Amino acid sequence: MYGYIGKRLLAVIPVLLGLSLVIFLIMHMIPGNQATAMLGAYATPGNVAKLNAELGLNQPLPVQYFIWLGNILHGDLGYSYTVNRPVVDVVMQRFGATLILAIAALILCTIWGLLAGVVSAVRQYSWTDRIVTLLILTGISMPSFWLGLILILAFAVDLQWLPASGMYEVYGGGGPLDLLRHLILPAFTLAVGATTVIARLTRSNMLEVLRQDYIRTARANGLSEGRVIYRHAFKAALVNVIPVIGVQAGFVLGGAVYIETVFQWPGIGRMLVQAIESRDILLVQGGVLVVASSYVLFNLAADILQNVLDPRVRA
Repeated sequence: MYGYIGKRLLAVIPVLLGLSLVIFLIMHMIPGNQATAMLGAYATPGNVAKLNAELGLNQPLPVQYFIWLGNILHGDLGYSYTVNRPVVDVVMQRFGATLILAIAALILCTIWGLLAGVVSAVRQYSWTDRIVTLLILTGISMPSFWLGLILILAFAVDLQWLPASGMYEVYGGGGPLDLLRHLILPAFTLAVGATTVIARLTRSNMLEVLRQDYIRTARANGLSEGRVIYRHAFKAALVNVIPVIGVQAGFVLGGAVYIETVFQWPGIGRMLVQAIESRDILLVQGGVLVVASSYVLFNLAADILQNVLDPRVRA
């Protein structure tokens, strides 16, 4: 197992390097002078020349990339002149809020998706199966930002049960219960799309496993239906669902960009939108790099977990 994990870790290195190269090239495709855009109102000829020298923007493009990559390896993502702070400090502060939202949404979509898929497969062609399928199709069809606005209108504006925006109350907030109340609507909105994907895959894998000979043998030996379903069939189906859960973790992180904007959640997604509006290229570059790297690491964790549950994947 350790050999497999080592191989997967080594395989991640070129992926991350390729990721950094793509992000670097995309940022350099933006029209205009980067130093002028980053300095904004402070873009005097002297300041622009100084920043060009500091960032190596007056060097050939390959040299600029390796300078930037070397700074990343030393934990330096640059300096944001719009917020007057190092980029790594801003990104890590905002990433904590995004991680809270993403983990909550991932927990919800995993539980709901697995439960819906198992129930739908066990009760195939029943009214329960039809209702679950209808809910899955509805969830796939609804844009997340539209669902978020509907939930705000229903639960924050009309019923006034939950807050519409932010992470804590402006006055007198800050406790775990306050965080939970603010987390419900954005986490639910973010989880819906991923739930439908997990539910559909769980259902198809469960149906395939339930047709296997060893499941019929287990039933013939007198095992209870609950034990057959959850001890044998579900465990076998879960092996093929785990990689998709890892992919959905990346989807949840990516979806946080517009969900955080809808709910004014102070995470990295909202930070990226603000950085793009202010043309803070280094902040955008650092934020995208952290989100994309997290996506790769989530998938790596899912691969390793699949290996633990089913050693056959090592082959």
